[in-house]
Amino acid sequence: MIRPASLQKGDTVAIVAPSRKIAEEDVRHATDVLKSWGVNVTVAKNIFSKKHAYLAGTDQERLEDFQTSINDSAVRAIICARGGYGATRLVDQLDFSVFQKNPKWIVGFSDITAIHLKVFGLGYESIHGIMPVLFSKPDAHDSLESLRKVLFGQEGSLITKNSSSNRKGEMSGQAIGGNLSLIVDSLGTQSEPDLHKKILIVEEIDEYFYKIDRMFTQLKRSGKLGALAGLVIGHFTNIKDSTLGFGQSVEEIILNASHEYDYPVGFGFKTGHENPNIAWRHGGTASLVVNDSGARLDFTAQKDPI
Repeated sequence: MIRPASLQKGDTVAIVAPSRKIAEEDVRHATDVLKSWGVNVTVAKNIFSKKHAYLAGTDQERLEDFQTSINDSAVRAIICARGGYGATRLVDQLDFSVFQKNPKWIVGFSDITAIHLKVFGLGYESIHGIMPVLFSKPDAHDSLESLRKVLFGQEGSLITKNSSSNRKGEMSGQAIGGNLSLIVDSLGTQSEPDLHKKILIVEEIDEYFYKIDRMFTQLKRSGKLGALAGLVIGHFTNIKDSTLGFGQSVEEIILNASHEYDYPVGFGFKTGHENPNIAWRHGGTASLVVNDSGARLDFTAQKDPI
């Protein structure tokens, strides 16, 4: 995998909204935070478009903004404003030919998983981390600090306490994943990931227990779940039950789907739709250790390209 160069003081980052609308106040706050890190900030031309009720502009406006940031050699990182929905409507139309000659960091999570998977398929790392819509949250400090460190070249780790649901073991591989719905949504598309010997990281929000089961069943039926080197479970936030009740917890659903495989599984990692949402390098090589002390995912140091 090719790793974009770490940010330096004075570099320029762009805030772009490929998915749902974002408030001007959130963008202003995020701009101030990013500037405090010593970088210059540009905001996409159409980011506050009112031409769509839900999305941050029409498909063409959002596509134009993202493509402009990809092609601008002065932009060293693209910070996606928020998730929601909309990235999958654009991802196959984006032209990454300039990006491949001049790679840069793409940052986001949730709906931005679609873009992470596209970039991964091209052979490039990106960053799964907090987005401007959440920069102003009172509990966002650790999430922001982890993003700053990864952008500026420091290695990160995901660490969690022991869980009775964990399956012990040690494995290394490329870390890939993000939002469970978007991973499943990618199957059968140009962005479908090769998960052979990969460490899959998943998180989810506002889904029903039976839908979590359905998505893990789909990963199993498609051969993706059995191909893994390891499985890392992040925040599963506001998971709901149906009227009848499903009768299994998230942990039970996941262990049931993966019980015939012997790779390590770690629960409770701080990534996803809650703070702390610790930034990690999507596509980066990492080592997963799950033992009696807990579980940790340590990313392997890699020098910036010359």
